[in-house]
Amino acid sequence: MGDILVVDDERDIRELVSDILVDEGYTTRKAANSDEAFSEINADPPDLIILDIWLKESRMDGIEILKTVRRDNPDIPVVIISGHGNIEIAVAAVKQGAYDFIEKPFNIDQLMVVIARAMEASRLRRENASLKVRDVTSSVMVGASTAFRNLLGQLDKVTKTNGRVMLTGPSGCGKEVAARYIHSKSDRAKAPFISVNSASIESDRMEEVLFGREGTDRGYEPGLLEQAHGGILFFDEVADMPIGTQSKILRVLVEQQFNRVGGADKVRVDIRVISATNRDLLQEIEVGRFREELYHRLNVVPITVPSLEARREDIPLIAKYFIDEFNQNQGLPLRELSDETAALLQTMSWPGNVRQLRNVMERVLILGPEEGNIGAKEIPGNQEASDGDASRLSNAYATLPLREAREMFEREYLMAQINRFGGNISRTASFVGMERSALHRKLKTLSVVTTNRAGMRVAEIETEDAEVGSEG
Repeated sequence: MGDILVVDDERDIRELVSDILVDEGYTTRKAANSDEAFSEINADPPDLIILDIWLKESRMDGIEILKTVRRDNPDIPVVIISGHGNIEIAVAAVKQGAYDFIEKPFNIDQLMVVIARAMEASRLRRENASLKVRDVTSSVMVGASTAFRNLLGQLDKVTKTNGRVMLTGPSGCGKEVAARYIHSKSDRAKAPFISVNSASIESDRMEEVLFGREGTDRGYEPGLLEQAHGGILFFDEVADMPIGTQSKILRVLVEQQFNRVGGADKVRVDIRVISATNRDLLQEIEVGRFREELYHRLNVVPITVPSLEARREDIPLIAKYFIDEFNQNQGLPLRELSDETAALLQTMSWPGNVRQLRNVMERVLILGPEEGNIGAKEIPGNQEASDGDASRLSNAYATLPLREAREMFEREYLMAQINRFGGNISRTASFVGMERSALHRKLKTLSVVTTNRAGMRVAEIETEDAEVGSEG
């Protein structure tokens, strides 16, 4: 049923309470003072502690033991007992986090009811924490492109370590998903993943949110650092953290302990920190908005999460993943992308990255028909012009002679297709309906080359510094 530690300086009381609990189906351990109590707790944390306030010949009294247990093992419920109880002691014990207070001589039935309730409350808290761990933003990584495989390889290397990781990349590219992937594959997977969006918390509340505070009606309120104990704390948009808070976070990273706001006791935590930013932190350091020492503490393992446009090959796979997700979670229609639509999505501009693609797919499924493939006309911003608009030209072409306009179109079209296929000339040639050798000649005529950039092959207009790529 549960393991209970009985802490009391009176041997008769320890034995009596232990015998009663054993008869009720519990397993028990006994301690006469604080040293024995912490020896038992450190060896194997019990499910519940019954704790006497007044302990003779003990380094710490019951209130001090309670405070330490609540700090280091907040999931263990503590029931206080005392033969000298009064309202002040009861209030002090509850404020320090005791589950309940019972005065000696106690009624056995009352004690058993309190213990049963405390054990049930502890069980529900553990279940709730477990559900929170599972009920999170997806940690599924989707893709097959070279850029994606490079990213996944880097993430896999850091999953089993405790090294701090700095994820960089544009907004919406999936930095939090990458952080959750690290968590899901790590030894801390069953512990909490706590996300802190530095940009969404008011600067004057940042420390209270992170460190918690004391002096509340319940004694104290834990902050996000305590909630992340044993797991991972994810600082999203870390560049937006107030400069004053940065120095305190730096101290936490060094010491792995902190004070709650309004408190004097040190709170020890075991957390792994992953951070993310879409800014150049070195520039932020130069202008005095980010602490250089904190940057070096967080940037132990830097990993770049590529933009969606840098992994266009993956767009149909990601879109299909979102379609399946919306069908399972919201009951939206389960539809397929037409080939034309897949090609369109791969050549569109995606300033909002994966987040924008997700929003587009959700909108299409909500507003579109219940059945049939998703057509190109359904994609926002791609509706065909009406008859009255058929003669309109893009401003980029309207002022050019036909030869130059055709050349510009061919260059833009072929560069988009090459990027769509991750720099693979053979696949591009097959799609556009050209022989590979003919495509190479056309690209040379148009001054288009493929270049390695951050481990990916991309098409660009040839310059003196461009490195002409061979077959991708």
